[in-house]
Amino acid sequence: MANNRLARTNDDIQRVMAELLRNVKDPRVQQGMISVTRVETTGDLRYAKVWLSVFPLKSEKEFRRGLKSASGWLRRELASAISLRYTPELVFEVDHSIEYGAEINRMINELNIRQDDEEREQQ
Repeated sequence: MANNRLARTNDDIQRVMAELLRNVKDPRVQQGMISVTRVETTGDLRYAKVWLSVFPLKSEKEFRRGLKSASGWLRRELASAISLRYTPELVFEVDHSIEYGAEINRMINELNIRQDDEEREQQ
């Protein structure tokens, strides 16, 4: 039962954080399209690790600084949006899976182009 509640809490935090991140005014945070890919909350609800994917990410270091600067505001807004006994402290991680997927897609597309060129030469 506790796992189900924790999963629902994670989903709620993910939904609210996705909405709140659109409203952050700091230009260091607004570097591109931001997606909240996953949230993991500790069992005591004291900490929530939030994975963010940004495409295209210009400067990860500046992005992290902007998030750290905005974390107090984000936590306060999260507390007003979700009623929990404790509002978890937010720990942000950058998820590079979208960039990795785009790179793999680019590599596959290059292979297809070369294959098409070879087929034309054989004909």
